[in-house]
Amino acid sequence: MKRIGMLTSGGDCQALNAAMRGVVKSLLNSGQDVEIYGFLNGYRGLIYGDFKMLTGRDFSGILTVGGTILGSSRTPFKTIKDPDENGLNKVEAMKQNYHKLQLDCLVVLGGNGTHKTANLLREEGLNVVTLPKTIDNDLYGTDMTFGFQSAVDIATECIDCIHTTAASHGRIFIVEVMGHKVGYLTLNAGMAGGADIILIPEIPYDIDKIVEAVKQREKNGSKFTIIAVAEGAISKEDAKLSKKEYQKKLEKSKYPSVSYEVAAQILEKTGQEVRVTVPGHTQRGGSPCPYDRVFASRLGAEAGKLILKGEYGFMVGYRNREIVKVPLEDVAGKLKMLDPDSTIIKEAKMLGISFGD
Repeated sequence: MKRIGMLTSGGDCQALNAAMRGVVKSLLNSGQDVEIYGFLNGYRGLIYGDFKMLTGRDFSGILTVGGTILGSSRTPFKTIKDPDENGLNKVEAMKQNYHKLQLDCLVVLGGNGTHKTANLLREEGLNVVTLPKTIDNDLYGTDMTFGFQSAVDIATECIDCIHTTAASHGRIFIVEVMGHKVGYLTLNAGMAGGADIILIPEIPYDIDKIVEAVKQREKNGSKFTIIAVAEGAISKEDAKLSKKEYQKKLEKSKYPSVSYEVAAQILEKTGQEVRVTVPGHTQRGGSPCPYDRVFASRLGAEAGKLILKGEYGFMVGYRNREIVKVPLEDVAGKLKMLDPDSTIIKEAKMLGISFGD
């Protein structure tokens, strides 16, 4: 008998259900008896013992369903060792609930913060296997995370739709894409959607270079410009500020996000009308795309194999087109940034895309 705990933590995304289904189906199809305990709303469920028993039927018909049947929540790693409002030691509570249920393994699906806590639990002696979830694709140790491709599809469709109205009115349009502190999502959606300018955190922009690119398009006969801006994009001036100084600037800013600041600066320097579109959380919603359904299922199946073999303390990742196991200590606390000198950036520039540098 294998007793497996499972939880989804952090922001939701497409294919969480598909990944869990992959884990459970691989375990059940092995012929071994399995008990599955689903912890509700992320680590919060593990802390407070909020769980429900699940069977194979609970994972039937969820391959195409977005979100997570277990619910999710954010439990910041920086406060995980702090007592809760009632003085409860959260780490000890998680350990106690794990042992109370006599679990053989805890399966955790999540991103960067989730993996920090998962690694902490590993260090505390729990058997943990993780799966890489985030639309940002910024998790270290894996070339791809599930949820990313689905978000690229949605962001690309948004840019596609903006193209027609931008062309009709001859305007400059900014589409703000999610991605946290990295530019993978914006770069891929921007290239797929034919954006003329792409601003990402890894390449601080110069507003004058952006204006120059807009004017050059006008000289070439283009009546509109599409700019894909990552939510974490930063100007060259702001990039020189310390973390505290930049935070203070954001707190005092009259703009809701960097896209609106860029729009205001373009208007000031060119007099041209600029429209901002923010697809926001739609990028994390809806059904997973076919790629993510297959990818998440493969990761889930490999996680099931690790559990059956008793190999714990690993994230199931994807490197060089192969599913691999990555030690949790090699993943936790590391952010995978987009390399400004990568071939995809160079190729985008060859296509005429400006990065504001």
